[in-house]
Amino acid sequence: MSDKVDLWALSDLATPWCLRVAVTLGVAEHLARGTTKIDDLAREADCDADSLARVLRHLVGKGVFEEPVDGEFALNEPARVLVDPGPVRGNLDLDGWGGRVAGVWSGLLSTVRTGRPSYQEVYGRPYWEDLDTEPGLAASYDAQMSNGGRDVPDPAALVGDDWADVHHVVDVGGGAGAMLAQTLRAHPHLRGTLVDLPRTVARSGEIFESAGVRDRVTVSGQSFFDPLPRGADVYLLTRLLLDWPDEEAATLLTRCAEAAAPHGRVVVDGGVSPGGAPPKGGLMVMMLTGGRTRNLDQFGALAAKAGLAVTASGNAPSGRYIVECRPA
Repeated sequence: MSDKVDLWALSDLATPWCLRVAVTLGVAEHLARGTTKIDDLAREADCDADSLARVLRHLVGKGVFEEPVDGEFALNEPARVLVDPGPVRGNLDLDGWGGRVAGVWSGLLSTVRTGRPSYQEVYGRPYWEDLDTEPGLAASYDAQMSNGGRDVPDPAALVGDDWADVHHVVDVGGGAGAMLAQTLRAHPHLRGTLVDLPRTVARSGEIFESAGVRDRVTVSGQSFFDPLPRGADVYLLTRLLLDWPDEEAATLLTRCAEAAAPHGRVVVDGGVSPGGAPPKGGLMVMMLTGGRTRNLDQFGALAAKAGLAVTASGNAPSGRYIVECRPA
């Protein structure tokens, strides 16, 4: 591998912003419906034709879209992904949650200088408060957390994927229930409880109905920092713990330990990396909420504060790293 690094390419801001503008204006959808001339595209997207053409020509130069004739654009294979109303398009749409995430990068310097999330500095409110205040933003966030309802979650969330002795699973912070629905569908002997905010669990009925598991689910619309439904065999936290700084993460684990006692398990699927090596990545949650990925040693110390002991860890068939705990 060459030792040369192209710093100009790494510092390019034009391409990611041009891509987001094209997605937000629905260019790929307009092209898919047969609108190809720049004046017509601009009219349908309600924007300036010359400015749009310059954005699209930049993207053509980067391999997204084509301009077979001057002033006339077309989809190519990379651009066809943008027609699909799934997670890629959702993350790039500046009018939704993806736009908030894109904008918060302007606060990275502040976060690095202070060690505190910069979301409030950029948008005027802390992240979770902003979601609670803006219903449209919250709906966009919920849709992205369930991958737009198009990506089927992997229900293999136990070390060894052995559910024989599990009869009741509580999905803590489980969003609209996509993960719980697939878990119950894969294991017909299970019943489940979905815990998340009322506005989020309100969207779960259709998901459970579609999966054919509605008769085996109860829903608890609440904060997961409040006492959780007690006595289940497994309390599942899927990509949840990494959203929170240590103090809040310890409180969340404490609630799980209280509810799981004396014989239940707390299963963390995502947000923990193996061993004691420093975890990589996590820049986005650092800016949004102050959250972080933790290595197993860091997580073990946090779990101990919450009254939990790590009893197993390993990779799911998909490669995801999973940690199981029991009340100490």
